[in-house]
Amino acid sequence: MTKSQASIKLYVSTPHACPYLPAEEATTLIIDPELKVTDRLFTQLSQHGFRRSGDMIYRPHCAQCDACVSVRIPVDEFNASRSQRRNWRRNCDVQVVETAAEFNEQHFDLYLRYQRSRHPDSTMCDPDPEKYYKFLASDVADTRFFEMRVNGQLTGVAVADWFSDGLSAVYTFFDPAHASRGLGTFAILWQIQYAKQLSRPWVYLGYWIRDCRKMSYKTAFQPAEGFMNGAWVRLSKR
Repeated sequence: MTKSQASIKLYVSTPHACPYLPAEEATTLIIDPELKVTDRLFTQLSQHGFRRSGDMIYRPHCAQCDACVSVRIPVDEFNASRSQRRNWRRNCDVQVVETAAEFNEQHFDLYLRYQRSRHPDSTMCDPDPEKYYKFLASDVADTRFFEMRVNGQLTGVAVADWFSDGLSAVYTFFDPAHASRGLGTFAILWQIQYAKQLSRPWVYLGYWIRDCRKMSYKTAFQPAEGFMNGAWVRLSKR
């Protein structure tokens, strides 16, 4: 890190149950919430494995476990697999439109339908619009909402943070009635293509855990890099 980064105040959360590995206890390293975060600083933090949830910029910091690995895709080297190419063709009728990063009732209704279908027992399945918006939007990042529409109908929304060396895929949700389209995969493929068009070299996909099945899709995008032991290294498809 640079000298300015080295002076940033960091906080460590109290231990809590790991949401991904049931037998593990987790702690989180949190950037000072009072810190003024510039685009340049957010980029540097992302390059060191940090990401955000709402306004909180964090990185896993577990004493006995290093399973959480930040993953990014080098867009100029990305080579779509056969199934990813099929997904792209299957969704050739999807129109992607950028919208303002602000509360939208139609987006929120779609988000609730998605959560009730996919994660009915999760704390994310909460009908509180303020919690929804605070989770996706942020004052510390340049956040964009991308609508996915088919024949004019809202089918999904991809939320991404933009910074100088790429973008970070924050969250994607879609209409459960269109689950067969694979819109989660399509959203990542579209963001890779869009970042390439804008000459931004990386798409960050958040954290990946080798032994967590619901995260295995992240290393299906190849080549993929993981931030391990202070450096970015290539990850094999597992």
